[in-house]
Amino acid sequence: MATPKDVPLNQYRNIGIIAHIDAGKTTTTEGILYRTGLTHKIGVVRGDGDGATTDWMEQEKERGITITSAAVTCFWKDHKINIIDTPGHIDFTAEVERSLRVLDGAVTIFDGKMGVEAQSETVWRQANKYGVPRICFINKINQTGGDFYKSLESIHNRLSKHALPIHLPIGFEKDINGVVDLVDMKAYTYTDYADHELVQGEIPADMLEKAKNARSLLVEAAVEADDSLMEKFFEGGEEAISIDELKSALRKRVLAGDFFLVTGGDGRGVIVEKLLDIMADYLPSPLDVDEIWGTNPKTGDEISRKPDEKEPMAALAFKIATDPYVGKLIFVRVYSGALTAGSYVLNTTTGEKERVGRIVRMHADKREDIDRIGAGDIAAVVGLKGTFTGHTLTDVAHPIALESISFPEPPVSIAVEPKSKADQEKMGIALQRLAEEDPTFRVHTDEETGQTIMSGMGELHLDILIDRMKREFKVEANIGEPQVAFRETIRGFSQAQGKHAKQSGGRGQYGDVWIKFEPTDSGEGFEFVDEIKGGVVPAEYRPAVKKGIEDTLSNGVIAGYPMIGVKATLYDGSYHDVDSSELAFNLAGVLSVKAGIPQAKPVLLEPVMKIEATTPEEFMGDVIGDLNSRRGRIDSMDDLAGGAKLIRAFVPLANMFGYTSDLRSMSQGRAASTMELAQYEEVPPNVAAEIIEKRNKK
Repeated sequence: MATPKDVPLNQYRNIGIIAHIDAGKTTTTEGILYRTGLTHKIGVVRGDGDGATTDWMEQEKERGITITSAAVTCFWKDHKINIIDTPGHIDFTAEVERSLRVLDGAVTIFDGKMGVEAQSETVWRQANKYGVPRICFINKINQTGGDFYKSLESIHNRLSKHALPIHLPIGFEKDINGVVDLVDMKAYTYTDYADHELVQGEIPADMLEKAKNARSLLVEAAVEADDSLMEKFFEGGEEAISIDELKSALRKRVLAGDFFLVTGGDGRGVIVEKLLDIMADYLPSPLDVDEIWGTNPKTGDEISRKPDEKEPMAALAFKIATDPYVGKLIFVRVYSGALTAGSYVLNTTTGEKERVGRIVRMHADKREDIDRIGAGDIAAVVGLKGTFTGHTLTDVAHPIALESISFPEPPVSIAVEPKSKADQEKMGIALQRLAEEDPTFRVHTDEETGQTIMSGMGELHLDILIDRMKREFKVEANIGEPQVAFRETIRGFSQAQGKHAKQSGGRGQYGDVWIKFEPTDSGEGFEFVDEIKGGVVPAEYRPAVKKGIEDTLSNGVIAGYPMIGVKATLYDGSYHDVDSSELAFNLAGVLSVKAGIPQAKPVLLEPVMKIEATTPEEFMGDVIGDLNSRRGRIDSMDDLAGGAKLIRAFVPLANMFGYTSDLRSMSQGRAASTMELAQYEEVPPNVAAEIIEKRNKK
């Protein structure tokens, strides 16, 4: 078997396993580790036993879900495969986001009983955002209700028409016992999913016609990748294309990122070997991804790094984990050069030099010390104190700043307070550590009440963080009710003067600005435009005006919530040769907001969630009625296998706390739901009045 030292870069695969919750990502990863000889048995995601290798946290074992992405390295047919098993629950979407940022390819797993689900669409969009080539694995097709072709149809309807099978399953539901490989037109079968090897044979007679038709579609799609191959195909037909040519053309199409090969089976079983084959044959190596671009931190010029060990070192930190034995672990992807234990690196995000203590290859929560990692590889580093998610590490003499990773703002908050004086200090350290690890977890102190406020992506996210605080940091705390992260924005236009003048003997303060306020095109963020002609406001004071406006917008005018979607244009003003200062213009910016924003039609916004609820038909009326009572808008209703119904709706987050248990109650435990943040929308006036009244009472 290959070892890390003798695998050439073109045979590296950095791959993420992405999917909706419960599709079988972790089980399939376990199957891969078992088939590649890394584990001696397949771990169980739920129930007794040792649990899955990549679900190593106590909370993961108890709840049977993946919370944190785990990295493992295995070897298959001379290929080195770094796999990151990511969470499926929407509350941990940041784990998927940061993993896809540094991975070259992905395996998208679908539950063969459900097809494409809500979070399948989310992870698919995230992979599109980072241009990650994918293959699809339809899991659980051997279970009752599992259907490869229905799931494939849902991929075509909801994700992409350019998804074609490379394997067809032999049998149906519990009788599935292998696949037909459409490339070499052979059958690969087993008698039991736990068999040690697949048996190659001829295609069953009753599948031959179906396999030929499917292969024709595959060949037609493949030859689109190569003009000379297309000519060959038109002249000599399918027979003119050799297996090697077909594989090469399919690989080209997959690497382009808009064509997807589909296979299926039982993620625990021997069929995973066929999945490993297509991961090795069709997903990209670091060389296929080519050079990565960044900026020179000194000049701002665009520069690139090639995936080559001879280039200067450049790496991106994409994940922070706290290890009880070695302290802070920083997971890095090396894009060029080599990172060596004991060397000094420059963090171009902070401008600080840091020393690399140790480098470890991670196998979930187990570590193996190594001396160095080269271009294209992923490992964890110990000893970097000032490095966090999204920071770039480079050769000290050849700096480059790579694009960082952006994360959504957390929509749910809770108040937390230590139970005792002893817990107070420990809680501060715990919250700081957890915030370092998780970029979607925020902590701040409410200025009015003095309470510590934790913000996260959802109830489960915050629940897990509180549980970790209790177990890992031994902090006992009292927890408040979940709160919604409302926002404010403006719908109209206004212009206002902000003038700060104190000139009563001695040196005074003088700053005078005129600002136009209007909504941004995107409805998000804050935009500052400088339209000053001449020197009516000197250039050195304009950043202070911007900061004054930006800081003041963090507390809106309706109920004190942060304002988003505001564009502020500085177009006029005046200054004093002696009395003007940065502070005076900062305060002028503050006054312009207080004068102008109330005139620009401010409104309250709330996070609205996209809900997908699956329910047996007899409870459908109750589920829809309940969603309507929560101010929900029903978007669509679809039929699922076995008489179940899929309801899609948009509902304000404020009305969704405790929904999971309510849904179980009204459906005798037979309905399930998922939700994710869709967008911020304007709160209806009557509801806004209640929110403002509650806020003012506080």
